[in-house]
Amino acid sequence: MATTLPIKISFSLPDGWQAAPPDEVGAPGVAFVALHPASRDEFTANITIAGRMRNDSASLWQIADESVRRLEQAGPVEVVKKREVGTAVVPGLTDSPGVVQNLRLSTTLRGEPLELLQSQVYLGLEDVKDPAKRVVLEVFLTAKPSQLGQVIEDFKAFIRTVRPADENSA
Repeated sequence: MATTLPIKISFSLPDGWQAAPPDEVGAPGVAFVALHPASRDEFTANITIAGRMRNDSASLWQIADESVRRLEQAGPVEVVKKREVGTAVVPGLTDSPGVVQNLRLSTTLRGEPLELLQSQVYLGLEDVKDPAKRVVLEVFLTAKPSQLGQVIEDFKAFIRTVRPADENSA
């Protein structure tokens, strides 16, 4: 079942991407899905957004590690690269750095083996009045290796547009 984010955010989808209902495209537990129809090759490259309140002390690095452990339940996962990113990646979103990890996933699609690459971006937003309350946004790009070159720059551009929604806007 699709979920909602604990805060309102705004973002702009790059040209060529289409929003899709999470439940209809097999992405339960996320709040937003965008598909890249032009990349379709047995698998359609996609961007997902999820988020949740985190009232614990887990760092974004630890939260990224949690994701790897969850994914490993479905098949082998290789962490290809993991790094901290500053606010220049997502201007105006957070004063605390985010974490990006790139993964190689081995899974199956309709019974056939499938290798996917996933770029995961974790962004933390703290309540200025109560730093113990924070929202962690998870923005993921998933694509086949053959699709990545076609969609990675779009994903980077997309990430730069993600920000808390202006509560005063209509």
